[in-house]
Amino acid sequence: MIVSPTALPDVLLIEPRLFGDERGFFYESWNRAAFAATGLDLEFVQDNHSRSARGVLRGMHYQLIRPQGKLVRVTAGRAFDVAVDLRRSSPHFGRWTGFELSAANKLMLWIPPGFAHGFLALEPATEFLYKCTAPYDPADERCLRWDDPEVGIAWPLDGITPQLSDKDRCGAALADAETYA
Repeated sequence: MIVSPTALPDVLLIEPRLFGDERGFFYESWNRAAFAATGLDLEFVQDNHSRSARGVLRGMHYQLIRPQGKLVRVTAGRAFDVAVDLRRSSPHFGRWTGFELSAANKLMLWIPPGFAHGFLALEPATEFLYKCTAPYDPADERCLRWDDPEVGIAWPLDGITPQLSDKDRCGAALADAETYA
């Protein structure tokens, strides 16, 4: 597998080693030893799978007390996936990075604890899978405003009006958000 740094050094783009022929393909989306050999010695406690219509925007979510690291990928459709650094001690605080993840490109993104995370479904029936390093805790969850001008995420909306949950409509601006030390 190829592990590449992004504009936010702790967020990593992962290209799995693909084996394919006329019958289809195979790749390991998670192998603890292989990931550990790259420096990602991770323990996951929860897997999540969501399906979203085109234009659904989920995010920007994070847990404050028990932050989650997430290994994310798309298995059907396409999504624009985004991480925002919420660690005040980081020189990259408030900056974002984003990538198109798709069933076709098979890329994965590692988003460590300390980052807000979200995505925009770019195709109908986009299926998004993610492994988490801490369990989901609704009382601990926070939401950063997806369109905060201070963060300035360049969502590829291309005429899409994002469909948001009530929680995501009420996200906090970066200046008001609870963040990490």
